[in-house]
Amino acid sequence: MRISEVSAQTGIAPRLLRYYEEQGLLVPDRNSSGYRDYTATDAEVARRIRQLLDAGLSTAAIRTVLPCLTERAGRLAPICEETIADLKREQVRIEKSIQALTVSRNAIAGVISAGAPGRTSSQSGATG
Repeated sequence: MRISEVSAQTGIAPRLLRYYEEQGLLVPDRNSSGYRDYTATDAEVARRIRQLLDAGLSTAAIRTVLPCLTERAGRLAPICEETIADLKREQVRIEKSIQALTVSRNAIAGVISAGAPGRTSSQSGATG
């Protein structure tokens, strides 16, 4: 499959697919002409990379985690056991980010609510 086909199938721009390759995250075969030759597995890996990036993981973290997303004979690769502690730390970091964003969202909602049409200055606590 050519890069344009993978892009259409996954919704990931060709330049991002090339970037994933530059980062060592995606390793498509090359045909005799030097063109990338993607498989269905490559397309699935690209989707996983996108999901992990969207979740906030760095490409370095993804490079470590990616092999762990594929089970072999019902067991994770040995390197994955070493990665669990790193993943737990990343999970804590993401949870803290979610909490901080929730606080910010609630503060913004409060400001919006306080300024909603129909509120009088006595309702908003302002004195005149």
